[in-house]
Amino acid sequence: MPKILHIEDDPANRLLVRKLLTPAGFEVTDAADGLEGIRLALQQRPDLVLVDISIPGLDGYEVTLRLRSEPKLRGVPIVAITAEGDRDTSLAVGCDGFLQKPIDARSFADKVRGYLDGRRESTSPDATGQHLRLQSQRIVSHLEEKIAELSAANQRLLGADQAKKEFYRNISHELATPMTPIVGYLKLLIDGELGDLATPQVKALRAMSDCVQRLRRLIDNLLDVTALETGRMRFAQREFDLAELVRQAITRHDGLNDGRLRLVTDLPKRGTLVSSGDVERLGRAIDQMLDNAAKFTPAGGTVGVRARQLSSGHLELCIADTGPGVPTEKASRLFEPFYQVDGSPTRAFGGTGVGLAVVRGVALGHGGDVRLASPGGEEIVGVPLNGAAFYFVLPPARRSMSEPPSRPWSEPPSRPV
Repeated sequence: MPKILHIEDDPANRLLVRKLLTPAGFEVTDAADGLEGIRLALQQRPDLVLVDISIPGLDGYEVTLRLRSEPKLRGVPIVAITAEGDRDTSLAVGCDGFLQKPIDARSFADKVRGYLDGRRESTSPDATGQHLRLQSQRIVSHLEEKIAELSAANQRLLGADQAKKEFYRNISHELATPMTPIVGYLKLLIDGELGDLATPQVKALRAMSDCVQRLRRLIDNLLDVTALETGRMRFAQREFDLAELVRQAITRHDGLNDGRLRLVTDLPKRGTLVSSGDVERLGRAIDQMLDNAAKFTPAGGTVGVRARQLSSGHLELCIADTGPGVPTEKASRLFEPFYQVDGSPTRAFGGTGVGLAVVRGVALGHGGDVRLASPGGEEIVGVPLNGAAFYFVLPPARRSMSEPPSRPWSEPPSRPV
């Protein structure tokens, strides 16, 4: 059964052609615009293509020129079927036939079969050259219009993106302002500074305080990610010990201290991993990495944490787990702001999708980087961790802040990432 591809934007015309050709023994496939028609032609390789000239996107002339450039479609007859196109131009760009609308219902199927059997129409060489030149000029004008439209659309997108960033920054600031007295008064109440409280009241206030702290971390992440995207983040500098920052983060992380997960650590003694940087933001980045590992590791699983100095002098923090890992096709986008592996409303895990973007921003802001290996295949204190492994690397301490940071990853992690 001969396969016919009909490229036509008018549904009534598509239906008419289908009704005329299907009973005559043809298999008809429809496309509503030029780009879809090209895709279907390359995918299905029809025996004949019927193309309307006045179709949206690429018009029939441009579609014909594109199809004629494909070796796999060499020899496939293309017939213009139109009420507005020009016969000589249609033949000049590569059509083998020209049918004027309205079509003759009684002879239409026979004419299509004639083109399949080898019928070809032609025009004079002089007319072909003239029409090709005119069509080339028209295509150039069309491209100029499309480029102008794309440039204008791109400017609108850039403006919308900037407005989005400003909105997140402003709303985060507005949310952060009332959080300060809420946090302060909750602490005063829990500490008994405003009078004695019954045990149930203290428990309720502590539960509220936990929720407020979670909300505060979300707001801090939104503030950080918008500051990073707008280039407004500034990093304070003071000395820190990476291993101590990690120990503090583990201590305040409920998910690693409630018995649901097994925690294994390989952290050197105090004073071994000393550098300088923004202690508060580094702490939040470590918090986020621990949150991520704990959130995606099932109950009874293991989270491993290791901090060490590489032979290059760089400081490396590895946080690995026994969770499901990250699908390979989605790993490259994991550090993009607002991206989530499962972004559906029914996703199993909460979050705003900005935490890992902040982690990378903090690492880059300190002259380092962060990488993901999934599956990790990491081993910490002899415990295999085959889920995801995040490697957070910071440059060695500089003798002065004017000295440029050395290149991160001069030594790879213990396993390829």
